[in-house]
Amino acid sequence: MKKIIKIPISIIFFWTISFANEYAVITNKKMKELSPAQIKAVFLKKINVIDDVKVIPLNLGARDPLRLNFENKVLKMSFPRLKSYWIKHHYRGQRPPINMKSEASVIAFVKRVEGAIGYINANNVDKDIKTIYRWSE
Repeated sequence: MKKIIKIPISIIFFWTISFANEYAVITNKKMKELSPAQIKAVFLKKINVIDDVKVIPLNLGARDPLRLNFENKVLKMSFPRLKSYWIKHHYRGQRPPINMKSEASVIAFVKRVEGAIGYINANNVDKDIKTIYRWSE
């Protein structure tokens, strides 16, 4: 006869959440806190200066899963919608955020350049950078 193991729903829920990926929007230590709406405005280049410092938004590659997650969860825009947005703004002289090759390059840039802002896996945050926003899948 087979034994049935009963697992409380709360344990399953906790186990599922504990394995969800968590991500962070990062800046250097001098940047002030930003709201999600301000972060969106920075990445859409509607805000270019904060406290007299030029902000420099950093993206990962166009098909990077973390970038797609950031665009959907934080910017609340799909890849095709963002592509259309940047085509339209290109003719107004605006360029999209700088593309970086990796999370490590985002971290290195943020540490060295005042006003830089990017996003990475929260597991990669260290003491030399500031987390201003977190989200999870």
